[in-house]
Amino acid sequence: MIINLYGVRNDLSLELEKRGDALVVNGEPFDFSRIGEGDTLPVDAISSEFFTREVTRIGGELIFHINLPNPVNYSPEQAFPSPVSIKANGVVNLPKPLAPIATLEVSQDE
Repeated sequence: MIINLYGVRNDLSLELEKRGDALVVNGEPFDFSRIGEGDTLPVDAISSEFFTREVTRIGGELIFHINLPNPVNYSPEQAFPSPVSIKANGVVNLPKPLAPIATLEVSQDE
């Protein structure tokens, strides 16, 4: 499984998990086991805002294109993520944001 990530500025959360030929997106499983070698599933057939392009299987690998939400404190790794290759089932490690920026509270005297 290869996941091509595209950094998009928004405050959504994203958790991915590989389960065989299924990709679990924020707890919702999407089963791609029916996609054969060289087949393509159009993005319009996938009911999730995170998928950005068709899903294909090339060389036995499912290939995905997924939007990666970038919070205000996004890291360079989130803005310009590298493709992720996953062999084993489990949670997909996604790039993390920078440490939160401390805000200065200003007291207003009456």
